[in-house]
Amino acid sequence: MNKSTTIEDLLASDGAIAQVVEIPMVDKSDSDQASVEYSEHRTKLSTHRTALSTRRTEMSSRRTGMSFQRSRMSAERTLMSVIRTSMSLISFGFTIYQFLGHMAEAKLVSGMPHAARNFGLALVWLGVGMTVVGILYHVQFMLGLRRERRGMCEGGLVHGESRFPASFTLLVALLLLVLGIVALTSLTFHIGPFD
Repeated sequence: MNKSTTIEDLLASDGAIAQVVEIPMVDKSDSDQASVEYSEHRTKLSTHRTALSTRRTEMSSRRTGMSFQRSRMSAERTLMSVIRTSMSLISFGFTIYQFLGHMAEAKLVSGMPHAARNFGLALVWLGVGMTVVGILYHVQFMLGLRRERRGMCEGGLVHGESRFPASFTLLVALLLLVLGIVALTSLTFHIGPFD
């Protein structure tokens, strides 16, 4: 496809396409002449249907192109859900770990204070692990979606005029992963900014 049809081109052609060919008044006494006139009418109707079909194909191609954008945004929302859940796990685990650590230092907790601290550490590990899995799934899905879109664009099946931007949500997920790893390092080895 050298130049794809724009919406303005389609709207301009609406006037010509909307005109349905009227059924001609045919003198049925001369069957040969009536057959010729009806045949011409069928040809005009066929041309009209072809014009409608071309327009429907163009609109279908545009809708399919937009469905790629909807799929991309859906993947972004899924990654945002992973980020929210991971951040909750990391922050809640970190809070439990620190709170119970301070209570144990102040001798306010008796029994097994390390069990609760280990639970907090496990929550941080779970949050970091969930972030890693969410990032890997997102990257794999987006690469496949981009590959599919590129193939369909090259085949002329969809329009690829709209941008397919880089994922800002992925950047946030990577930053959360770094934060989670720093928190784990601090809690596990007692080094870093959170110790």
